[in-house]
Amino acid sequence: MDLELAGKGALVTGGSRGIGKAIARELAREGADVTIVARGREALEATAEELARETGRRIVPLVGDTGSDESVRAFVAGATQALGRLDILVNNAAQPGGQAPPPPLGAITDGHFWPDVNTKVMGYLRCAREASPAMIERGWGRIVNVGGLAARSAGSTVTSMRNAAIVALTKNLAEELGPHGVNVTVVHPGATRTERTPAAIAARAASQGMAPDEAERRMATNAVGRLITAQEVAYVVAFLASPRSVAINGDVIAAGGGAGRAIYY
Repeated sequence: MDLELAGKGALVTGGSRGIGKAIARELAREGADVTIVARGREALEATAEELARETGRRIVPLVGDTGSDESVRAFVAGATQALGRLDILVNNAAQPGGQAPPPPLGAITDGHFWPDVNTKVMGYLRCAREASPAMIERGWGRIVNVGGLAARSAGSTVTSMRNAAIVALTKNLAEELGPHGVNVTVVHPGATRTERTPAAIAARAASQGMAPDEAERRMATNAVGRLITAQEVAYVVAFLASPRSVAINGDVIAAGGGAGRAIYY
């Protein structure tokens, strides 16, 4: 299927590694020119060079921080200027999660909550606010917000709150922007294999006294029985970022391989 992305201009936050990098790669493979944003210049520039070489598309690295109004205004303007247009925004930047056990209620501080929500929830809002005028002017656009399946389960209070908030943001933006030809959706990855996964598996295996293969199997609590890869999440995002996805707006797409047993309707 031709996703009709050739010549589109895309902006991917958190684009230097992991799911964001995979999304940028897939959009470029489908013919889009892509600006990737992250806070670390070295990794960002290395990723841009790698993806440009792989795909033959223009990949523009811009250092930025979604936690700052000023920074968001600057990198959205920079992306629009560099690409000559901005059709697609993929909000993916977030504080790293899953690196330590989540704190119980009595241990949750402002320091746990505010940086996380400022980067992801307010960061997504900031990026949408700055990117949407160009989309409205063209009468077409796509905003895809990367959330997380913690929105649908307990166990990590702050992580669940931030991802549930992304869903509320998405629906509100869809209601406001939909009449202007701009669709807004959210993708919830579950446990996903990225470049960080082998080290995480090794650490879990060592701490629990089991083989790495067994540790990985226990991490894959989904219907397909394995971790979904970052590239497989990117396939979903690329479709949602395309004109082909016009029937989906304000909705949530789970991309965790069938995680959990709850029924959603």
